[in-house]
Amino acid sequence: MDTGGYLAAMRARDARFDGVFFVGVTTTGVYCRPVCPARTPGADRVRFYPSAALAERDGFRACLRCRPELAPGNELCGPRAPVDAIPALARAAARRIDAGYLNDHSVEQLADRLGVTDRHLRRALEAQLGASPLELAQTRRLALAKQLLHDSRLGLAEIAFAAGFASVRRFNDAFRARFGRPPSALRKDVPRADEPGDAIALRLDTRPPFDWARLCAFLAARAIPGVEQVDGACYRRGVVVDGVAGWLEARSATGRPAAVQLRVATSLAPKLMAVLARVRALFDLDAHPAAIAAQLGADRRLAASVKAHPGLRVPGAFDGWELALRAILGQQIAVSAATTLAGRLVARLGEPNPAAPAGLDRVVPSPARIVDAGVAAVAAIGLPQARARTIVALAAAMRAPVSLGPRGPSLDGRRGAIELSGGGDPDATIAALCALPGIGPWTASYIAMRALAWPDAFLGGDLVVRRALGVTTARAAEERAARWRPWRAYAVLHLWTGATP
Repeated sequence: MDTGGYLAAMRARDARFDGVFFVGVTTTGVYCRPVCPARTPGADRVRFYPSAALAERDGFRACLRCRPELAPGNELCGPRAPVDAIPALARAAARRIDAGYLNDHSVEQLADRLGVTDRHLRRALEAQLGASPLELAQTRRLALAKQLLHDSRLGLAEIAFAAGFASVRRFNDAFRARFGRPPSALRKDVPRADEPGDAIALRLDTRPPFDWARLCAFLAARAIPGVEQVDGACYRRGVVVDGVAGWLEARSATGRPAAVQLRVATSLAPKLMAVLARVRALFDLDAHPAAIAAQLGADRRLAASVKAHPGLRVPGAFDGWELALRAILGQQIAVSAATTLAGRLVARLGEPNPAAPAGLDRVVPSPARIVDAGVAAVAAIGLPQARARTIVALAAAMRAPVSLGPRGPSLDGRRGAIELSGGGDPDATIAALCALPGIGPWTASYIAMRALAWPDAFLGGDLVVRRALGVTTARAAEERAARWRPWRAYAVLHLWTGATP
């Protein structure tokens, strides 16, 4: 987009561009979201930036009115291709940084995890996002700290550690250097009724429109008993992240049709950055609905659904292993039957979550637990032996290398262990999954669509999809769907929605 386009979007306060760019105002030294309600500055007093980190590198401070830390992420992902290697690497690195990877690891370790040198990683991020890995991490830490100062009752020390700082002193120094004031100056009183002592309340913005009701309905049908609950328009689940246990609750934010109000157990404060990244992926909060609708709505097969269901999201996954396990349990059976099997598996092989309330106090068995239990124990929940073997094989592959070439199946430094989280390489991960017994293209693509948050995932072998397209083969469906790239996953959701209004 040229300067004229940025100016037009800023003057219109166009929500489609929220998080796509930021506006630095030279006369105030502040940078804003394009939707900022403050008086619009003149064209000669603004600079445009593709990321908050780049605006901050130039010395701009975050606006206290529009709060750039609340802006949705910007991932306009296109089809996979060799020429897209550096953008793919930058996206994978940015996702891990956003989830707090550099809070506990070095840049060299991140590069190794992604299968590249640290020098190559730095160059890729500088080229694509205009900032180094450490600059991106510091921007994310300060953004979360600023949000917690505004919206939570956590103490300053708790905020420092929740935001990923190693010490309160480093937090104070970094905050003062970035915002020109100590954290205590930004402290905002929050009524106790708004945030019970056992929870941290935060708002997560997304781009409108946002079909929260249909997203909840999809998740409700597939909620794992003992782990998840969907009560009307409220989603709840137990959570364990890197050994830290707790729970979370999400619902549509009152008065804000394009935002989620999240409550997270205070026990999860040390892993809050990772929890927030997973929640954004689960609810597809960084989607670009206007761009998706513009492309899919131009196709006569999808036009009616796009018009009838604005803001339709692709449900993601809080945990990739959990999603993959649920997908295999659901092979060739009804959704309700798969939900029953998932509940049995959790009840028999899962472990308790003492930090979660009753009904959410079980944990999906880990890959290690599944491998140790063996095929017979998994099959005992009522599974065919072949499907139980598939689950055990996937669990083993999550821990051990899979021989698919020198780089392994994904952008993951474990050189072969299957990585089922956002930022993984979808094509290579699908290939690794299909190499396992009992996993075919449909299951692998479904896992890529939800666990890897791949917007171009397509389930050509799906019966509903083929019927909607009037074809009989997966190849024919792929050919018909080519025009929907890079948003084929959203097209699949529209076809499914049309079949079950």
